[in-house]
Amino acid sequence: MTETFSNYRSQWFSDGPGMRRDILAGIVVALALIPEAIGFSIIAGVDPRVGLYASVAIAIVIAFTGGRPGMISAATAAVAVVVVPLVRDHGVDYLFAATILMGLIQIVAGLLRLDLLMQFVSRSVITGFVNALAILIFMAQLPQLTGVTWEAYAMIAGGLAIIYLFPRLTKAVPSPLVAILVLSAISIGMGLSVNRVGDMGALPEGLPAFALPNVPLTLDTLRIILPYSLTMAAVGLLESLLTAQIVDDMTDTESDKKRECAGQGSANIVAAFFGGMGGCAMIGQSVINVTSGGRGRLSTFVAGAFLLFLLAVLGPFVGQIPMPALVAVMIMVSIGTFSWNSIPNLRRHPATSSVVMVTTVVVVVATHDLSLGVLAGVLLSGIFFAAKVQRMFAVERSLSADGTKATYCVTGQIFFASVDRFTRAFQVEDDAKNVLIDVSAAHFWDISGVGALDKIVARLRREGRSVEVVGYNRASADIIDKFALYDKTGVEIGAVPH
Repeated sequence: MTETFSNYRSQWFSDGPGMRRDILAGIVVALALIPEAIGFSIIAGVDPRVGLYASVAIAIVIAFTGGRPGMISAATAAVAVVVVPLVRDHGVDYLFAATILMGLIQIVAGLLRLDLLMQFVSRSVITGFVNALAILIFMAQLPQLTGVTWEAYAMIAGGLAIIYLFPRLTKAVPSPLVAILVLSAISIGMGLSVNRVGDMGALPEGLPAFALPNVPLTLDTLRIILPYSLTMAAVGLLESLLTAQIVDDMTDTESDKKRECAGQGSANIVAAFFGGMGGCAMIGQSVINVTSGGRGRLSTFVAGAFLLFLLAVLGPFVGQIPMPALVAVMIMVSIGTFSWNSIPNLRRHPATSSVVMVTTVVVVVATHDLSLGVLAGVLLSGIFFAAKVQRMFAVERSLSADGTKATYCVTGQIFFASVDRFTRAFQVEDDAKNVLIDVSAAHFWDISGVGALDKIVARLRREGRSVEVVGYNRASADIIDKFALYDKTGVEIGAVPH
């Protein structure tokens, strides 16, 4: 218990420089969250305050309840696109009710350890997910890169120069924060003709208030919101768990995925009670946080708390922040997120791995739906794996000197994908009356394999041959004993563990 508390405390309060980096990184993230939250609110068809208040609540709560220190969670596009029909047809209060149910589903998912499903997501899928998100992050900046003034392009170039060159002078202050402050001062001081944060939508004034969704507590309401809640919960957990894995790799640390599932749920419930939409982990802001030095829970908390401070106290000043400064930061995120090694690895890695990675990227970018891309990648990975394993078996046949006994030695894995080749390997065309099937080097995985063996034995006996099967390992013997059939003469297939 003491060790657990000590570990949790260290995730909040590290040494002096570590805390300073967490605080500064959180400030950078808070500034980067504003245009994103406003944009996601517009996508969902709700007031900007719904996305901004959601980002505040989710970031603050997940700092305490999440399982991945240093990861940023807030309102996201992945969840926003799901609720567009709900808001359009039923109103924003149904969105809040659906978000509460979404949170409850995520908490249950954590208790049921659905996070363990991440074990079936291959490295190729994760790489494709990362690359697709990097592309989507860059594509999201295109409206700020087309039809703008030359001052905007100059500021973006200047911001990128500061971001990449300032760390050569000092790393005490995150370079993205320096870029935002310097470009804001230049833009406001010189009155440059560039887009500003305030142009995206009106910023809310004051603090969010606690309120219950104004919806009837009936089965009709549940029928309306349940499909949306299930989809939001699944998409949110998928993106959060994948982002947690990416942050794990970036920081060379481990995270508690079970706790992250429940933490996401509690954060979404609180967000809904304070007038916010649903959200999940954000890979872009998480990368900003980590690259700016944020490692602990304090950085996530500061991101949410400072965002609240900006909205409640400094709203008019925040509205004057030039969009080119934030675009420069997001371009840096896009460049840093993309796995550049994956391009030359297309030729070095196995073709199946490359196909899975490219398919994941193409589906995500084409549909803007992360879950569809990951699903396509996981399905392809499973198909390729089954195809590979089903070829990892062989049947060798030998005939006794007098030609009366045929011995079949089976090696490899017998399961649903290999049963067809397994069955076709037992075509006896000679006069051998006795058949011995040795499976000591084989493993039967499922009832399809058991059924194939039954079929082979039954066919050989109908041809008037005596059949003996020997050499089952213990696991194969267990499944054979449970599911093997008896032939028409009542002879049982023996199982002899060894």
